[in-house]
Amino acid sequence: MRMRAMKTITHWIGGKPWEGEPERTGPVFNPATGRQAAEVAFAGAAEVDRAVGAARKAFEDWRSVSLTRRQNIMFAYRELITRHRLDLARILTAEHGKTLDDALGEVQRGLEVVEFACNIAHLIKGEFSEQVSSAVDTYTVRQPLGVAAGITPFNFPAMVPMWMFPIAIACGNTFVLKPSEKDPSASLLNAELLAEAGLPDGVFNVVHGDKAAVDAILAHPDIAAVSFVGSTPIARYIYEQGTANGKRVQALGGAKNHMIVLPDADMDLAADAAVSAGYGSAGERCMAISVVVTVGEAADRLLPKVRERIADLVVGPGDSDGAQMGPLVTAEHRDRVAGYVDAGEAEGARLLEDGRGFTSEGHEDGFFFGPTLFDGVTKDMSIYRDEIFGPVLSVVRTDSYQEAIDLINVNPYGNGTAVFTNDGGAARKFQAEIEVGMVGINVPIPVPLSFYSFGGWKDSIFGGHSIYGPEGVHFYTRPKVVIARWPDPIHRGVDLGFPQHR
Repeated sequence: MRMRAMKTITHWIGGKPWEGEPERTGPVFNPATGRQAAEVAFAGAAEVDRAVGAARKAFEDWRSVSLTRRQNIMFAYRELITRHRLDLARILTAEHGKTLDDALGEVQRGLEVVEFACNIAHLIKGEFSEQVSSAVDTYTVRQPLGVAAGITPFNFPAMVPMWMFPIAIACGNTFVLKPSEKDPSASLLNAELLAEAGLPDGVFNVVHGDKAAVDAILAHPDIAAVSFVGSTPIARYIYEQGTANGKRVQALGGAKNHMIVLPDADMDLAADAAVSAGYGSAGERCMAISVVVTVGEAADRLLPKVRERIADLVVGPGDSDGAQMGPLVTAEHRDRVAGYVDAGEAEGARLLEDGRGFTSEGHEDGFFFGPTLFDGVTKDMSIYRDEIFGPVLSVVRTDSYQEAIDLINVNPYGNGTAVFTNDGGAARKFQAEIEVGMVGINVPIPVPLSFYSFGGWKDSIFGGHSIYGPEGVHFYTRPKVVIARWPDPIHRGVDLGFPQHR
């Protein structure tokens, strides 16, 4: 066994940390310092098979556990997340780089889905029709699928997994999570809290790794369903490979979210929204606003206000006092974003604010990139076409409202969008005509609460199910129709005891 001076983050299989020796590992950095903080074990087919085997074995009993017990475990887990929310947020800040306030918000949005899963006994109800024929009743039940897997991105290492496994587990499935190898520790804390909440061994498992682990999940015959959130090319790959292997797949892809600003909009509100939604979490959000589409003279009134707000933004380590925006997740990603800014200049866009070369005092080796703003962007430019996933905001000017709507509707992405206006008729036209899955009216980031479902259109989703909410329950279960005829009931004697449901 080779000695390691650095902390190794390992898998969680069968209710405990995996004790094997990894053949491969990957680095985990602190983005604010630029230094490696740990290494993470990479799973191959053997480790994935071990985790799936533990999940498959646990499913034999877990599928029959009463709804009330499943709910009670979810309630206990919810209380533990509430108690440890700051611990979880600090892990996110240390490994992803987002500010502590932003990390706490991420934990809260994940917690809301846990709370939704706490009501699984109501959510999973079937339907009943009496006397559909003489002495015949028909009813439906929803049953779990078996072993489900989640493959989740680096930008929300707590929230996105919590969009998946609470509902899957509450529905009676077992789960194998493959989180991003860039910030893996939040998943292990969740595993520990689930175990403390009383979840049986093997119901929740974590394997770390790269494409080798992903491909092993997609090929494994005992995995019934795969949930994914990430870029569109990988989402398409997950969907095609998973369905080819007979799995149910929901794969949420990338985005290029547009925000229309009409001349009648409250420009202070629109500027606040554009800066908040464009630069929050350093733009590393699938729901970030990356394109502001102005109509008529709106740009001339909006841009000065946007630039005033950019000038006041505090960029620094996520755990520093007053920081509003932290670093990007890796040096490679920072350099990729810089490459897009280079290309935007070369293609003729007007660079109003340049984030290249930004450094944070005392953290000169961190992966920082300052807020960047382009004007005069056109749809043939790479900064418009591609998902940059960084703090780069592009302004596209249009002459008419219809031109702005058409611009969004021909875009291959359809994740989220927004319009800022004080005209109710214009807002109603937008919500009716726009070809995007999640729509905000004077709301820049229209992420639904847990009792609705999250999902875009077009190249932003592959598969027929959105994530969490009612569609999450449907994704992790399958319906069964029962048609029953019974003879006269048998008398079972007197029992004065109070009915108990265990």
